[in-house]
Amino acid sequence: MAINPQCHLICVTGGKGGVGKSVLAANLAIAFQLELRQQVLLIDADAKSCGDQNILLGVKPAKNLSEVSQFTQPITPQTLPQIVSSHPSGIHYLAAVRGPEEVLMVDNDLLNKQLENLSRIYKFIIVDIGHDIGSLQLNFIMESSSVLVVTAPDLLVVNHTQRLINDLLTQTIPMDLMQLVINKMGSSGLNPQSITQSLRIPFLGTIPLDDITVNGSIQKSAPFVFTSNQTPVSAAHHELVRKLTGGILQRLKQMSKARGPLQASPTQSQNDGEAKDKLDPRTLLKLKIHSELIKAMDLKKGITDTQGDPSKEKALEQKTLQTITVIVDRESPNIARDERSRVIKEVLDEALGLGPLEDLLADQTVTEIMVNGHKRIFIERSGKVQLTPVTFTSNIHLRNVIERIVTPIGRRIDEKTPYVDARLKDGSRVNAIIEPLSIDGPALTIRKFKKGGITAEKYLEYSSLSKPMVDFLKICVENGMNVVISGGTGSGKTSLLNMISSFIPINERIVTVEDAAELQLQQEHVVRLETRPANMEGSGAVHIRDLIKNALRMRPDRIVVGECRDGAALDMLQAMNTGHDGSMTTTHANSPRECVARLETLCLMAGMDLPVKAIREQVASAVNLIVQISRLSDGSRKILSVTEVVGMQGDIVTLAEIFRFKETGYDKNRRIQGVFQALGHIPTFIEKLEAKGVMIPRDIFSNDPKVVGQGAPSSQATPQSGVVPPPKRPTPPPPSANNPALKKSGT
Repeated sequence: MAINPQCHLICVTGGKGGVGKSVLAANLAIAFQLELRQQVLLIDADAKSCGDQNILLGVKPAKNLSEVSQFTQPITPQTLPQIVSSHPSGIHYLAAVRGPEEVLMVDNDLLNKQLENLSRIYKFIIVDIGHDIGSLQLNFIMESSSVLVVTAPDLLVVNHTQRLINDLLTQTIPMDLMQLVINKMGSSGLNPQSITQSLRIPFLGTIPLDDITVNGSIQKSAPFVFTSNQTPVSAAHHELVRKLTGGILQRLKQMSKARGPLQASPTQSQNDGEAKDKLDPRTLLKLKIHSELIKAMDLKKGITDTQGDPSKEKALEQKTLQTITVIVDRESPNIARDERSRVIKEVLDEALGLGPLEDLLADQTVTEIMVNGHKRIFIERSGKVQLTPVTFTSNIHLRNVIERIVTPIGRRIDEKTPYVDARLKDGSRVNAIIEPLSIDGPALTIRKFKKGGITAEKYLEYSSLSKPMVDFLKICVENGMNVVISGGTGSGKTSLLNMISSFIPINERIVTVEDAAELQLQQEHVVRLETRPANMEGSGAVHIRDLIKNALRMRPDRIVVGECRDGAALDMLQAMNTGHDGSMTTTHANSPRECVARLETLCLMAGMDLPVKAIREQVASAVNLIVQISRLSDGSRKILSVTEVVGMQGDIVTLAEIFRFKETGYDKNRRIQGVFQALGHIPTFIEKLEAKGVMIPRDIFSNDPKVVGQGAPSSQATPQSGVVPPPKRPTPPPPSANNPALKKSGT
């Protein structure tokens, strides 16, 4: 909404029903009309309206707000009679509803456009927004010159009014925008001074108690300011108009619309030292707000006391937001309203949330966030890394955010333990490292994971693998083949592990073991285990190896280890060899051949004096498949190879590649083009599965479209699906010592 600068929009609200806000709004609009002799528009925007203003004015509405929002003609003085109703006093009126049978339901965006046009016709618009503040009412408030808060000299009413003010502060409404009007002021009850001190908002005026005049005007549907203009209650409304137009509206309008950019005060610049002098005024203001917030609230204790309770977290957020709002209004009263809202949000995010990372985490297109000190935040989007314009206020606030991430899951980061692996509530992986190891300030890396993981259909849509490859992997996982996913850093190993784990039958018991729990298995019978770092005394650490050994005592059907990176690889291989078929893990390697060598090296790290041949025999007997994934130079991620671990030939582990991705060039956007090839090798375990009654279509191992066409339609190979044209050689026989499809691997 962009209200005309020459128009004053005044909202009338109250803490509860029955305080007379609708009566005040109607009579105030007429008082404006009579005092200033200028056209005034009264709008009923009460979310709970039953058509009260229709009765108070004695007017039958031409259209309701919903119909006005959908009015297709341009709103001009000539078309006004089609949408507004006229009152004998001269004011114009827009109704919320025609009566109790209707409910106020308006498209805010459509109505905002109409209000822009109306503000060019009327100099004063009075809006009755009721006491239920929703998005529509908040829109009016954000564009208003003043908000009249109507209360009464009654303790319960004042209590409700305080709640309303707190709610408005929570919505970042400036305190100076609110003006207090005490209605039904009589000889008894609270006095205005005590009410003002209690509510702490400016006092505009009082309306005397006069039930005879007010009730009589309601019964006659004739506002008393128009019909009984000489009464004290009418005079009080005229006095409100004179006070508002005597400088208050102009001052508030100027504060909200004509404010310049943030400027650092001379005192602040002199006292903050040379380092802070180099900061921009906006950052200086945020630092000052942070400092005052810490003085006003014990945030660390508040966060600890919530203990993950959503209701307590919400209450803490509202209290913090109210405190920040008051501090901003005190420290920077001349800040523009839109800039004020942004500063409040940023300070709140840094105080209770993850600061500038909040919006980046909410952005579904961002896959990774990399923070290099408080001034430089990079993201990965569509496989490309780019610098963002957002920053933290300081390294101290970045450290606070890191501690806020690691503390709830029992991790710590300090000089003694200057780096840590952790996770967010949504399962995103976090790594943080601080000074002195990180020279330029704390470094934070967040690997985001989509909720529910990435489905096989999405992998096909992204052209990360072919349909025959998906069918083959599904068969292998369902029938208990042990799988190792190999790839470089950031290649997508964990996401792929999530995907293929979805093929595990739902009736099996799965135990997952991870450093920081991030796997998102969809089965019901899943036990998730997570390592634990040492405590401050250096004891109590629980490692991957410990958890794998414990998992063996938990009657698992399958064990899934997030990543093997040390001697835990030996325990994982032993688990695969002791009846836990269908287990899975990931490791860092750039090819299937390197993956075998990597597993050998990791097993040697277990500290057991085993001969290399014994380790290789463990690898050959335990692992059935190696799935190699990689992130290519254009940012795309593809499965480059699916390879069978066939067995041993002498001292060498033999491998046979089943599927491969072959690059063919680049398209006009410099994205890598290629095809997925089935190399014709039929895995050695196929016959064992078929002997158990598992029928596997042989066409998924062929590139011949004639052969593929005889199989299931889902396995058909076409150029669009990324499968190469048929080879000119027949499908080779099952693997043997002379089969050229077999590759040797050793150290």
